[in-house]
Formats: sequence, C-alpha cells, structure tokens
Amino acid sequence: MSKSEKLKAGSRFPAIAWPKAGGGEVDLSQATGWRLLSVYRGRHCPLCKKYFKTLDGMLDEFTAAGVSVFAVSADPLEKAEADLAEHKWRFPVGYGLSVEQMRDLGLYISEPRSPQETDRLFAEPALFVVNPAGQLQIIDISNAPFSRPDLATVLMGLKLIQEKNYPIRGTRD
Repeated sequence: MSKSEKLKAGSRFPAIAWPKAGGGEVDLSQATGWRLLSVYRGRHCPLCKKYFKTLDGMLDEFTAAGVSVFAVSADPLEKAEADLAEHKWRFPVGYGLSVEQMRDLGLYISEPRSPQETDRLFAEPALFVVNPAGQLQIIDISNAPFSRPDLATVLMGLKLIQEKNYPIRGTRD
C-alpha cells in the first residue's frame, strides 16, 4: 500500500504481526472471530492509559460478545512490559509498530515534543475491528489523542452488527 492510499472498509486487514509483551505475537490476520485492535501512542500518553483502563474494564463484555481485544504501539519491549506491569491490562499488547507499518495502516504519525515524551516517531490513536471473514468492519483513525471512539458505543454497535447481520458501511467510492 502506498503512502497516499488508505485502508478500505470491507478489505482484508493487512498481514502484519508484532511481537507481544510477555512473548508470542499479535497477528490479527491469524486470529479468528471478531477482533478489535487499538493502536495507542505509547507509554508516554496519559490519555491512552485512561482509554485502556476503560477498555480493560469492559474486556469481559467484549469477550462475551465474541470479540478478542488487542493493542499495539511503536514502543519498544521495555516500555510495553512496563505498561503491562503497572496497569495489569488483560489483553495482548504488541510493540514495535514501525513507521512503515503505520503508513500501511493509514495512521497519523507524530514526532515527540521532547526527549522526555519519547525517543521515536509514534502513531496517533486508531481502532480497527476485523470481522470473522478477516474484513475491516470498522476503521477509526485519529490525528490527536483527544479523539477516540466511545468503547460502550463500539460494543453496542458490534452486538447490533452480529445480531442483525448489519453490513460493512462506507464501502462505496
């Protein structure tokens, strides 16, 4: 995918895998069922922690709805493991999201404001939902940490999609 292209609703999620804090990997293309991937800015972002606290608090509800939850950032292993140790998130957390992968996913990329923030380029928040057929059912990409989808609304929508066999929206060019 070129830098100017964006992911299309209904297309297959790219075959991208990331190493997972604690071992293994996060690979949505190999997972089955409904999958939700939250891209987060990294350990430096307090808004990401707040969002993930909510997500972790709703994890049992997402699981009951048949949705597996994953997260990924550009952080290195040490920062991902530190986040897991501190916050005890129960969903898999991938790390090492590269700039090329950010571009492949159509993410907004930011530079750190200072070395105290982070030492690398990072992705702004995004949320992807992949359906059991491997297609992108929902795509939400933000350019700022202040704009993220409400997780209760996402969960309600996923239940409705499953119950009513609601189609993938936004497929018309």
